[in-house]
Amino acid sequence: MIWDALKNLWQDSGFANMTWQQVVMIIIACVLLFLAIVKEYEPLLLVTIAFGMLLANLPKTGLMAKAVGDENGGLLYYLYLGVEKGIYPSLIFLGIGAMTDFGPLLSRPSSFLLGAGAQMGISVAFIIACLLGFTGQEAASIAIIGGADGPTAIYQTTRLAPKLLPAIAIAAYSYMALIPIIQPPIMRLLTTKKERMVVMEQPRKVSKAEKICFPIIVTIICVLLLPSVAPLIGMLMLGNLFRECGVVDRLSDTAQNALINIVTIFLGLTVGATATGETFLSPDTIKIILLGLFAFAFSTVGGLLFGKLLYVISKGKINPLIGSAGVSAVPMAARVSQKEGQRANPNNYLLMHAMGPNVAGVIGSAVVAGIFLALSG
Repeated sequence: MIWDALKNLWQDSGFANMTWQQVVMIIIACVLLFLAIVKEYEPLLLVTIAFGMLLANLPKTGLMAKAVGDENGGLLYYLYLGVEKGIYPSLIFLGIGAMTDFGPLLSRPSSFLLGAGAQMGISVAFIIACLLGFTGQEAASIAIIGGADGPTAIYQTTRLAPKLLPAIAIAAYSYMALIPIIQPPIMRLLTTKKERMVVMEQPRKVSKAEKICFPIIVTIICVLLLPSVAPLIGMLMLGNLFRECGVVDRLSDTAQNALINIVTIFLGLTVGATATGETFLSPDTIKIILLGLFAFAFSTVGGLLFGKLLYVISKGKINPLIGSAGVSAVPMAARVSQKEGQRANPNNYLLMHAMGPNVAGVIGSAVVAGIFLALSG
């Protein structure tokens, strides 16, 4: 009797039901946790994504089990509905908007050009992904990694290619975390020391009225042009209006602190939980990770090339390094531009100048996603 009970206990345990794919995914989850905790690579999201991956690959838990008939689904299945319905990425954008100062962009409108140039990697990666056999919708989802905008990548993928979500989400956030490693060699390769040493003039002061009108005008223009981008742009600009209008400080504080932290937990945990061994361990995942790296690197190249163009047009007054900040990783990419500028010239302070292209990239990647969604609809 005791032996039978022990035998049944063993047969019902996760140890007896574990597959080799699950073992591999648990190891990958532990590696990601190491990178997030010890190396501090994008820890706010990588910790939750890795732990969600860990939970989903422990056998017999049923955490991602779908609700069937009268049977309830697992905890993470219900939380995942926020990803599936596009709720979490939009709320993340609300928080990002509340934390973002568009002043540097408004003080130098040419930053929009740099933000647009840094989306070039998306276009090139889309073409290559199609040539590698991915469908148009899958290629669009993979290419958006080049924008270095995790919420946008998740939002678009859940609509166009949900089965690719684990690989795309992990690639997008991994490359965002690796910006200080990936970008500097490209920046030094494509710019001369003379260009990197350029000290830019102090940008003009932006009025409060401009900052209040900006999110309203951008929302009207972008949403009329691309209705499909309304959830992302709308929430981004609403959060920014909270910040700038000066009459809803409590809402602004909630959006950029409590709300975004809560949503980040749910988003990371449930995205990680979709990375099960059966779906993640495939040749397509390797292709996606390599294509994502190429897209991100080429976006950096595009931003730098446009930065060099403005350097020539301005007769040496614009430091081309700020072009690399046109990817959407705010403010990490801007900090990398600042660091490289000071490496060439200790008296160079590029951070605020680089924030213009940086926030332009956030808008740019959302607009590109809207174009893909419109063309796929």
